[in-house]
Amino acid sequence: MLFKIDTKEKFHVITIQEAHLAANMTAELENCLVSNLEKDVKNVVLNLESVGAVDTEIGESLVQLQQRFYENGHSFVICNLQAPVEAALDKENLLELMNVTPTESEAWDIVQMEEIEREFLSEDPDGLES
Repeated sequence: MLFKIDTKEKFHVITIQEAHLAANMTAELENCLVSNLEKDVKNVVLNLESVGAVDTEIGESLVQLQQRFYENGHSFVICNLQAPVEAALDKENLLELMNVTPTESEAWDIVQMEEIEREFLSEDPDGLES
């Protein structure tokens, strides 16, 4: 699977460079994304602008991966879905479970807002970190 990683201060942008994400790519996609949970910068923006089709297994995996990131206190946002991919995910009732934005810039905004929210929630009422 071809992909590009661009590291920012608070997140990684992973751009998948495949036209079709097939079921047999699920494990490789999961390994690519989960490895970020072990890095200093753990938030991920997944850019799917080049992807024109996804198999159901990929969509299901993305939902599970997103949940894993959030359970570990990190952000996972998907951006730039092409219309056929969006339709396929919606048909399987997966789209409504995903944190999706139309643009990469909006995904960055969500990650930064979630970071602020996590910092805010980690403080106790006296303003001291717990």
